[in-house]
Amino acid sequence: MDKLVLTAGALYVIVLLRAAGTFAVGWLTAAGARRSRFAERFSSAKFRRVEGAIRRWGAPVVAVSFLTIGFQTAANFVAGSVRMPLSRYLPALFVGGAAWALIYATAGLAVFKMLGRFFAEQTTLGVSAVAALCLVACGVVVYRRRRAALSPGDVVAEES
Repeated sequence: MDKLVLTAGALYVIVLLRAAGTFAVGWLTAAGARRSRFAERFSSAKFRRVEGAIRRWGAPVVAVSFLTIGFQTAANFVAGSVRMPLSRYLPALFVGGAAWALIYATAGLAVFKMLGRFFAEQTTLGVSAVAALCLVACGVVVYRRRRAALSPGDVVAEES
């Protein structure tokens, strides 16, 4: 039990520092970044979707973002860039960060332990599975890039 508490506490400190740092970067770069060479990142569909959710729902979006993959960093950055008041952001950070730390200290570390045991006992199968996952990931990236490179007229012509 002591090991679990120590692990959860360490993970909690890590997530608080990381998320608060991301919020601070969003806060500090809000005005300048929208007028810089990075402006296209602020107009991406994902960024606009996160910004709309935070403007509409506020702190609960930040708290729930800790239970997702890929959305957490964007939510904290956007919360900073829209200048969410600290009185609303900090409670969401503390609650969401606690949920994240508890999940990773229990289920997350159990999965890593199980994978370590699997790789130790079935090395060939484990390496093959990782290689297959890497190939699938590369295929998805290539497919999405090719699909994004097509103009809207090309997509219509291709579907006909």
